[in-house]
Amino acid sequence: MKKQFSPDYKAKVALEALKGMKSPTEIAGTYGVHTTQIGFWKRRLLEGASSLFSGKMKKEFEDRDKLIEELYKVIGQRDTELEWMKKNMQRLGT
Repeated sequence: MKKQFSPDYKAKVALEALKGMKSPTEIAGTYGVHTTQIGFWKRRLLEGASSLFSGKMKKEFEDRDKLIEELYKVIGQRDTELEWMKKNMQRLGT
């Protein structure tokens, strides 16, 4: 079965490799990840680091925040509708 690692865990391991204080073999032993995987995560970190400072990330966060706000509105509306239905069901004796 394939191991699943969280993005936070991958970032932690990649940063450790980027520091260069330990060899990939030492990092692999510490974190239980194959050395090839560590190199891949390190490469992805280096390639994606510039996007952290671009305006694209800001736009993605704004879009995500709008979506979350919209979903909270829908959830609130559904909660209100559910409470209304419960009250009316009690009046009908069901």
